Amino acid sequence: MLFDNSRRVHNLKPLYFALASLSTTVMATDAGAHGTERGLVMLLPTEYYLTGGAIAVAASFTILLLLPEGWFARAARASHIFSGVFLPPVTATSLLSFLFLAFLVATGLYSTGDPLENPLPLFVWTFFWVAFTLLQAVLGNLWPWLNPWTGPLALLRKLSDRPLGKTPFLTLPPALGYTSAIAVFFLFAWYELISLAPEDPSGLALAVTTYWVLTLAAMILFGEAEWTKRGEPFSVYFRMIGLLAPLSASPPSDEETRGTIRLSWPGQRCVDLAPPPISAALFLLLTLGTASFDGFSETFTWLSAIGINPLEFPGRSAVTVANTFGLIAAPMVLALLYLSAVLLGARIAGERSFGAMLKLASHLVYSIVPISIAFHGAHYLSLMLMNGQYLYAVISDPFALGWNLFGTAEWHVTASFLIDIEGVKRLWAAQTIIIVVGHCIGILLAHMIALQYFTPPHRATVSQIFLALVMVFYTVFGLWLLSTPTVG
Repeated sequence: MLFDNSRRVHNLKPLYFALASLSTTVMATDAGAHGTERGLVMLLPTEYYLTGGAIAVAASFTILLLLPEGWFARAARASHIFSGVFLPPVTATSLLSFLFLAFLVATGLYSTGDPLENPLPLFVWTFFWVAFTLLQAVLGNLWPWLNPWTGPLALLRKLSDRPLGKTPFLTLPPALGYTSAIAVFFLFAWYELISLAPEDPSGLALAVTTYWVLTLAAMILFGEAEWTKRGEPFSVYFRMIGLLAPLSASPPSDEETRGTIRLSWPGQRCVDLAPPPISAALFLLLTLGTASFDGFSETFTWLSAIGINPLEFPGRSAVTVANTFGLIAAPMVLALLYLSAVLLGARIAGERSFGAMLKLASHLVYSIVPISIAFHGAHYLSLMLMNGQYLYAVISDPFALGWNLFGTAEWHVTASFLIDIEGVKRLWAAQTIIIVVGHCIGILLAHMIALQYFTPPHRATVSQIFLALVMVFYTVFGLWLLSTPTVG
């Protein structure tokens, strides 16, 4: 089964026209169409939300000028440690995760070919990549417990009586930095956003299996700790996203079941940590850039620019080459904007050492984490609301054999919560709040980080002017993507 015309397949075409008509009637004077694989065709009242979002972010930076320096110092010290908390052993939870992944791969190979009735594509694209990513920003980095490699590697070590994954066969060159994670994440993004059938269950099962085997081999070759630190992109990404969470915990050893959990201000660990290598900063900018291009590639603006009539969209195969170049260019443009803003701001604030400016740019990239997660959440909110229902129904009959294991197989997937304009307004408000709050937190973190590099405090404020402007621009861009006509 080839799904060439859309990345997210939704059997909701009647609702498309109903909601489009409803929204057009109510918002015809000041809105642009919002057709998207994120869920439904809706109209976001463009001028109101774009202006409000931009003002909110600009105002947040202005507020920073009025907050006393002592407030930031007190915030940096505010945390609480919970000791003796039960934390499950990593090996056991990882083995369970591996078994569940094997089960999902089996459904991809042997269940129905409909991606809305097969657990594998629903779980990978809706739960893992969307919901689980957002969960990291709330509960902290859960990936050490749930990655599907740590447990199997421990089992292999026990069976072979060799230190597989502990003692590497080769050293991953330090000079490479995070380039391995960058390359692998780009391939993942290309598969998700540009390949012809990313939701085809059998093809996805093959891709997941191949990735699992290659990653296991890399962990054995270079060492599990080193590969998860800077080679395996999901380990790197979830670790960075987890820094935003108010909760953090360190995985206990297999001999321990008690550990500590730290409660602090969201993003506080981004401020406390030492600056990462510049390649780690580029990795995070890549994740945000690919998410941005995901939305932009479906807009009438982009399609018209590459010579495609958006009203007669021919399918993915017609835009594969153009979108590949776009996927490469988007993170590069974002990185150029970010680095230019940071370096120019630092120079105006009086910094003359290029090395010190690069160090600042590497550290300030943590302020991009809330922006990245906010963009992710707003972009995929309606997809979670709709595909989450399909996943809820499918768990009772994963192999399409007529089972009803949990009593959910007869669940009727509905978009009734978006039929009336009040429901649609709630979705608009949620998307807008997510993006604006994410950018405000980003500016706050950026200022707290800058205070560690510049004294007196007014120099830190001056150094952030251009970065704040980039963040305001990105707020407007993110909300524009939610309001402009698309073909998804």
